[in-house]
Order: sequence, then structure tokens, then C-alpha cells
Amino acid sequence: MTTAPKRPDDLAVLGIEPLSARSVILSALLGTHPPTLPGRSLVALAELFGIRPGTARTSLSRMVSNGELTTSDGHYSLAGRLLDRQREQDGGQTAPAVDWNGDWIVAVAASDRRSMAERRAFRESMVGSRLAELRPDIWMRPANTPGPPRLADILITSGPLTCDSVDDLVARLWPLTELESTAQRLHDALTQQRSALDRGEIELLPQSFIVAAAVVRFLRIEPQLPSVLAPSTWTATALRSAYDEFNRSFQQQLRDFFAATR
Repeated sequence: MTTAPKRPDDLAVLGIEPLSARSVILSALLGTHPPTLPGRSLVALAELFGIRPGTARTSLSRMVSNGELTTSDGHYSLAGRLLDRQREQDGGQTAPAVDWNGDWIVAVAASDRRSMAERRAFRESMVGSRLAELRPDIWMRPANTPGPPRLADILITSGPLTCDSVDDLVARLWPLTELESTAQRLHDALTQQRSALDRGEIELLPQSFIVAAAVVRFLRIEPQLPSVLAPSTWTATALRSAYDEFNRSFQQQLRDFFAATR
């Protein structure tokens, strides 16, 4: 017997919050390549979530005013930092291609006289590059993924690391138990939602959308540890593979929906 897919209110147990108009718009564009969609399609998608057209249009206008989107001929496109976020998001869906040679990347903020905006940009850059904070202004990770982009007054180095216990360091940098638990819950939700997706019922699209958005957010910050440093059971690897398969069908359903709204 097929288990019924989770209703939107059931998704709270996964830590998935109801999506606002901005979240729906942003998630749709982040998952679209190139990240441009007609305004009417974004408004129609928001309506599936019970969001009024006027609310969706207001959110679009605010996002343009805030520099998050650009608009031309009734189409809306990601802009600024959100384009970097899409690249980071895409990177989270692909396993690292570099074999780990034991080196680590360390980034240090050289100046303590920085504005709040500079501190925020530094943190966003570190998180986006999957580094973890050892202590304020010192971030690091195994060098099996690309390092962070060079920012002013930031020192970045890569090479061998000497410490008492690498496993203890990894456990200090990342909440591995919490990440594993989240990955398991998301993997279960994704597997369950796949049955709804395969049935192609448009009224179930919001549930698939919400689960997909939660998985993407998780994979964007998942540390992508080398296999020798990851716990023996690390569901994030299976989650990435399951999402890749799920996303092919999900994106086709979204494309069909958007085509019908143009």
C-alpha cells in the first residue's frame, strides 16, 4: 500500500516553514537555469500556495527595489548576491570531484575593524564555501572543495594540518549528529514525496516544491566531508543522489506548469 504524501502542515516536523511569497519566488528562480521567469508564471505558482496575486506582485516589486531581482518585458531574473547563491546551491547538488590529499583550507579575517556589512559578507562567503567557524574570524575545512573567494583583508592558506585529533576537530567544526538526523528526515520525506510527483497531480506540486526547497537548502550547507572524515553512516551522500533523480521529474513538472501559464 502506498503511503500518502505528507501534507504541508505535516512538514513542520522536518523543520520546514511555510513558504512566503518571497520564498516561493526565490526558490523557483534559484532552481531555474537561466534564472529568469515570466511574472505571470511566478504569480500563478504562488497561487498554488494560497498566496494572493496582489501579495505575490508586491513581493516581486520589493525584490526588484532591494536589488534581488531585475525585470524586463514582464520577466524577472535573479541579481546580485542571489546569483552567487545559485552557484553555491548548484555546487551542493554535486559531490566533490577532488580526492582529498589531507590538506586543509584556513581563512582568517586580518582586521578587527570591519563594518557590520563587511562582517556579514565574510560570514556569507565562508558559509557559501562550506567552511566552518573554529572561533570568531577563523574558518576552515578540508581542501577537497574549492576555497572561498578572495576578499579584502582576508588571509587564505591551504596545506597540511597538524593537530591532536582530526576527528575531534571535525566534530568541533560541524554538528555531525544533527546534520545526519536532518539528512535522514529529508531523505525519508523525499522518498515519500516521489510517489506524489510520479502521479503528476498538480495540486500536490506545492508539497514537492517545499520538500525540494528544504533538501536544496540542506545540501547548500552540508560540509561535503572527505569519506575518511565523514561518519560511517552519512545520509547526505544518499540524499544528494536521491534528490538528483527526484529533481529531474520535479523540474519537468515545473516546466509544464510554467508553460501552461505563459
